[in-house]
Amino acid sequence: MFGDAPLPPPPYTETPMTQDLLESVDGGIATLTMNRPDSRNALSRAMMTGLAESLARLALAPTVRVVVLTGAGRAFCSGGDVKGFAQRAAGGGADAQPSFDEKVTDLRARMEAVRWLHEMPKPTLAVIPGPAAGAGLSLALACDLRIAADDAKFTTAFSKIGLSGDFGGSYFLSKLVGASKARELYFTGRVVQADEALRLGMVDRLSPYDGLAEAAGAYARELASLPTVAVGYMKRNLNVAQRAGLAETLDSEAIHMIRTFETDDHKGAAKAFVEKRPPTFSGR
Repeated sequence: MFGDAPLPPPPYTETPMTQDLLESVDGGIATLTMNRPDSRNALSRAMMTGLAESLARLALAPTVRVVVLTGAGRAFCSGGDVKGFAQRAAGGGADAQPSFDEKVTDLRARMEAVRWLHEMPKPTLAVIPGPAAGAGLSLALACDLRIAADDAKFTTAFSKIGLSGDFGGSYFLSKLVGASKARELYFTGRVVQADEALRLGMVDRLSPYDGLAEAAGAYARELASLPTVAVGYMKRNLNVAQRAGLAETLDSEAIHMIRTFETDDHKGAAKAFVEKRPPTFSGR
């Protein structure tokens, strides 16, 4: 997705695309908050469109070093709007008229959000204060790292309403927990408690809910302090390694290792090593 040519910095604003999705940037940390707490942050069309647009912009914003995705209130995201699904199934609503191909194209465009989370050249962190279900779980799994409240719950949920799943969950869950376990969790749609999610590798860290904001903030600041360019290339190498053989992975590592030798972060860190002091990374 991202070539080796320098990426042009886009125009940057902190204006939220919609009140369903809030955006803020502080200290190199961009936070996107899914903001429909009354529905456990169920995905609205405005939210999905806003996510794809915001992530595409934040991925290239030179001042942003980490992207955090979270939900308002005591939920991460409950997935799609099931009430809307029921309305469409009954033949009502604005989505009743488009053709099959138009519906597929529309959904695929909104699903670009997970590709940005997975492939942007900077770390992405899901902060999960409560339930993550269906497409909401897929969004969490698309992030590089996940920290969750220790009472959070997780479910693929799709089989419970007769759907097959979207937003990349089948890809990400298979990579994280293995093919057999992913099948079990997709077929049954059973609820996974936080401790099991940690054990399976669906999340990386747990925190009591009352301390989650502080723990997540510290985690995000830790990620923002890293050599951003090198981390972006690490991420690219790891993504190549997930789909390619050894030779292609070695090619990727060689190219990106030489590129990182040229960064200010490497040069400054090498000097700090010789001088026996901690490095400070600027992200360049």
